[in-house]
Amino acid sequence: MHLSDLIIALFAALAAGFINAVAGGGTLVTFPVLLALGFPPLAANVTNTVAIVPGYTGGIYAQRKDFAAQKKRLFAILPLSILGGIAGGLILLNTGEKSFNGIVPYLIFLACFLLAVQVPVKKWMQARSGHTHSTLIKKTVAGLMLFLASVYGGYFGAGVSVIIIAILGLIYDDSLTSLNVLKQAISFSINLSAAIYFAFSGKVDWNFAVVMMFGAIIGGLIGGKFAGSIKPDLLRWIVIVVGCTAAVIYLLK
Repeated sequence: MHLSDLIIALFAALAAGFINAVAGGGTLVTFPVLLALGFPPLAANVTNTVAIVPGYTGGIYAQRKDFAAQKKRLFAILPLSILGGIAGGLILLNTGEKSFNGIVPYLIFLACFLLAVQVPVKKWMQARSGHTHSTLIKKTVAGLMLFLASVYGGYFGAGVSVIIIAILGLIYDDSLTSLNVLKQAISFSINLSAAIYFAFSGKVDWNFAVVMMFGAIIGGLIGGKFAGSIKPDLLRWIVIVVGCTAAVIYLLK
C-alpha cells in the first residue's frame, strides 16, 4: 500500500459521492479505480460497498422531513431490502474470486445500461402517475421483484436504484418525488446491510475503506449543495463512458 494509492482512492470516492448526489452511478468510478490499483475484483467490490455507504447519508438527511409521510411504506418494504442485501452479500462471498472475476465486466456493462435508461424510466414513471391500480397479486409480484433487486444490490449494487424506482411505480400510485424518498431509503438499507455483513468477512481493506468513507461523505455534501446548478445528464453520460471503457479494458487485458 502506497500513500499515492490512498490519495487516488480518496479522490475517486469524493467524485463518487458527488456523482451519487447529482446523477447516480458513483460505483462506476470507485470500483474500476480500485481494480486499477491492483485490488482483486471481489475485495474491490466488498471494500467499495463498505466505503461508499456513508455517502448516502447526505441525501437521506436532505430529505429527512419527507420520510415522516412514508413510515408505513418503509416498515413494509425495508425488511425485504435488508434481507435481499444480506443475501446478495452472502452470494458474493460464496461466488469465489475466479468466478466473480469472469463476470465483472458484464456487471459493469449492466450498471452502465441501467444508468443510461434512468431518464426513460423516470419519464415512464411520470406518465403512469395516476394510472396505477395496485392489487394484491401485483404487490406480491412487485415485492418479489424488489427482493431480487435487493439481492443484486447486495451483490454488486451499481444502478440498482433505477430498478427500485421502476418497481415502486408498480406498487404505489404516487408522485415521483414521494417514490424517490422510498428509493433513497431502500438503496441505503440494501448497501448498509451488505456493508455490515462484509465488515465481518475479513475481505475489507480498512485502510482504503476509511479513507474512501471520508471522501464519499465530503463528495456527497458538495454534490448536494451544487446539484441544482449542474446538468445531471452530462455527468451521467460521462460516468457511463468511463464505466464502459473500464469494462472493455478489463475484457481485453
